[in-house]
Amino acid sequence: MDTEERRRGILDAARQDGSVDVGRLAASFKVAKETIRRDLHALEAHGLVRRTHGGAYPVESAAFETTLAMRTTRHVPEKSRIATAAVGLLGDAETIFIDEGYSPQLVAEALPRDRPLTVVTASLTVAGALADADTIAVILLGGRVRGGTMATVDHWATRMLAGFVIDLAYVGANGISRNHGLTTPDPAVSEVKSQAMSVSRRHVFVGVHTKFGAVSFCRFADVADFEAVVTDAGLASSEAQRYSRMGPRVIRV
Repeated sequence: MDTEERRRGILDAARQDGSVDVGRLAASFKVAKETIRRDLHALEAHGLVRRTHGGAYPVESAAFETTLAMRTTRHVPEKSRIATAAVGLLGDAETIFIDEGYSPQLVAEALPRDRPLTVVTASLTVAGALADADTIAVILLGGRVRGGTMATVDHWATRMLAGFVIDLAYVGANGISRNHGLTTPDPAVSEVKSQAMSVSRRHVFVGVHTKFGAVSFCRFADVADFEAVVTDAGLASSEAQRYSRMGPRVIRV
């Protein structure tokens, strides 16, 4: 196996399993750990993985996106804390957009049930989580359903959104970067997110620390568009300060 074949194998393993470990890769490919570290460095330089202590995880791109099912297994305690903190920013909002994804789904589940709210969402799982809440009216955007994320996209969804004025949008992303803003792999998803940003008065980003510094294919918002960025303590305080200087309040939980 030559270098390129091995690196494709490493990338395939990262995308299939959600992360890879240097030691296990070295044993699997029968090469030195330092060779694997060089491979991961090269893959990171091409924007395909992000390195961690002892391994790496894949970066979502136009050719690869994790499924909702995979997202429900990773960083769950952190995502739960993020959701709770994000709901604390609700204020007097009565109409809310909740994005697709697992972290936004947890935001939906944490919403108060003792006050009337109207939730607009493209996510079938968000709609399902709120369907039995007597005080919450749910508007599910129509459109083509993406099976991996269980959310609707395309012109049906964006046209529906264009008719609303929403108090607060809870928005996720596949990547958030100081240089490139908020990004997602699929242009159809980007259009829905962009429209949601356009019709909402307030914007709160929710996402774990692994999203930071990652860059995907389609840009839909700037960091400065958000009043708050809610993440976990895995984001270094020094990096949080850099993002806060761009405008939003950065909350680490």
